[in-house]
Amino acid sequence: MTSFTLRWGIISTGWIAEQVVSDLLVDPTTRDTNDVVHKVTAVGSRSVEKAQKFINEFVNGDKTVKAYGTYDGVYADKNVDAIYIGTPHTYHYTNALDALKAKKHVLCEKPVTCNAAELRSLITTAKENGVFFMEALWTRFQPLAKEVKEIIDSGTLGLPVVVHADFSVDFGVDKLPLTHRMLDPKLGGGAILDLGPYPLIWTILALYEHPANKRTKPSNITGTMYKTPITGVDCNTSYIVTFSPNSSTGSTLAAQAVLSCSMNVASHNPGVTIRFEKGTIMIDAPIPCPLRYTVQYFKEGKPGEIAREDTRTFEYVGSGWHFQADEVARCVRDGKLESELWSHDKSILEMEVFDEVSLHDWVPCPSSGLIHASQVRRQGGYRFPDGIEKVLL
Repeated sequence: MTSFTLRWGIISTGWIAEQVVSDLLVDPTTRDTNDVVHKVTAVGSRSVEKAQKFINEFVNGDKTVKAYGTYDGVYADKNVDAIYIGTPHTYHYTNALDALKAKKHVLCEKPVTCNAAELRSLITTAKENGVFFMEALWTRFQPLAKEVKEIIDSGTLGLPVVVHADFSVDFGVDKLPLTHRMLDPKLGGGAILDLGPYPLIWTILALYEHPANKRTKPSNITGTMYKTPITGVDCNTSYIVTFSPNSSTGSTLAAQAVLSCSMNVASHNPGVTIRFEKGTIMIDAPIPCPLRYTVQYFKEGKPGEIAREDTRTFEYVGSGWHFQADEVARCVRDGKLESELWSHDKSILEMEVFDEVSLHDWVPCPSSGLIHASQVRRQGGYRFPDGIEKVLL
């Protein structure tokens, strides 16, 4: 069988692009992938010199790769099939929109946009132009995540009841320049958008995607933030996502996720704990790309008493970013406009959880009559500077 080659254009030359491109160049047969391969054909940066430096360092100096001093050059390149966007959060919407309008397939780094309205706009544009579009939630495509998903769906542990998940990184906030992406509100700084997607991805996998849930959205979301006095972005955020039985959708799932993210402390282990009626799954930190998980099976009729414990360890050639790229290549090859594993509705749910706007428009409030339903950023009082969000409800 002839392998399908996806030709990539890279937008931005920062750290995240370095990681992704390094993995694109890993021999796919090292991960038992024989149907797709990846080729970087263009790199765009703020100058030709920066783009060429990136090519020299991370694309093995490949002379066939075109260096551009603008992103528009990459979008217009006829030798580019798909664009990877690795710019700061608040540039994602504009960069993705330009790429989609140029009829390029797009893999956009998480968080895919600043709000759900921007995301819906991009999805509409992708469909209008007949191109594939996906958020780069790389965790969902890794073999460990797929295997955990199979255990959950098998029903051997019963229904999930509670998810505990945290992703935190100690950035040394007090020593960062005010222009750093984690501190600057103009770049979508703070923990919730940068780190928050990872606790939530495990919630979506375990609860939203669960067969008993029937893709029913959460019944309630609450959140609280501690905002750093340095710039006012969130330093520590905790949020609870509740799923309730719903007669209109047929969901019978009653479960809750207790999630957190911080940028001034390291993660703890296990990073994710999924508690079921008949056992527990514990996933090691770091949860963006975990390499080990443990399943505890309870004794029959004795909840909490462990009958047996199984641990699985994984090892990847590369850093785990290439699995999402393989998914993009297969979807493009097959003419799909979205991935089934990380479909548009999951990204929309993610952004709705983080948003200032309501999941369910307006809900009654005894005191004032109307308020927005509980949302994490709105409840925390974290608003972007004027002009940052390009699409608003």
